[in-house]
Amino acid sequence: MKRITHVFPWLTPIRIFQKRKLRHIQSLFSHKKFSVNKKASKDYPYTNKKHQSLLRRKLGDSDPKLQENKITNLKIASNAIDGTVIQPGETFSFWKLVGKTSRKKGYIEGMLLSNGQVIKGVGGGICQLANLLYWMALHTPLQVVERHHHSFDPFPDEGRVLPFGSGAGVFYNYVDLQFFNPTQQSFHIKLLLTDNHLKGCISSDYYWPYSYHVLEENHYFFEKKGIIYRTNDIYREVIDKTTGNIIEKEFIMHNVSEVKYKVKESKVFKIDS
Repeated sequence: MKRITHVFPWLTPIRIFQKRKLRHIQSLFSHKKFSVNKKASKDYPYTNKKHQSLLRRKLGDSDPKLQENKITNLKIASNAIDGTVIQPGETFSFWKLVGKTSRKKGYIEGMLLSNGQVIKGVGGGICQLANLLYWMALHTPLQVVERHHHSFDPFPDEGRVLPFGSGAGVFYNYVDLQFFNPTQQSFHIKLLLTDNHLKGCISSDYYWPYSYHVLEENHYFFEKKGIIYRTNDIYREVIDKTTGNIIEKEFIMHNVSEVKYKVKESKVFKIDS
């Protein structure tokens, strides 16, 4: 069944306004203790996960200028999060730290995805930051309590190094990325933009005895009723650092996204119904 905003696009701004107001009201009555960005008062010497992603890569036929604009937006959003410490019992919220992306803050038009289409929008491109944070969080004991994935796969793989569907979509303020700290230690987020990469690190104040390996299974394309989809399952292995043994394999998510680019027929399974 199609969403009402697909049938009547002019209702989209009204629906967005409703959802933003609802999330604001929910936040007012939430019992969550959210992390705030304060300068760390001590060292966090134990690295849990480092990762980096390219700032520029070929994304179909999209305008390269939108990627340059994205870098400006990433710098502003990264500065809002860099240095954040997630204390025991606290919840990290992407939008609680970044806030609304406005021209007043210096944000400019970048690439946004809307119903599988690339459009321009102020603050566009900062999903790359959410992707980085989500991937790093999966390699820590932090518990992801809110994460959204894109229902469309808009671009073919070009330099992809992570499993398909292992990113996180964000849209102010009701499509958020949140993770909770259930441990008795604190976690510090460090972010940096170089000429070519967005870099990140999550470190802790005490040694954590486990590491994590994220992998995909059952990855394939399939066609149903003339529409091509991409699917996979994401798992996480918990590894004892002392022995190197896998002590647990956790199911993380099942992804199904409509593909918006051409796929070789030989790679696609056909499903009748």
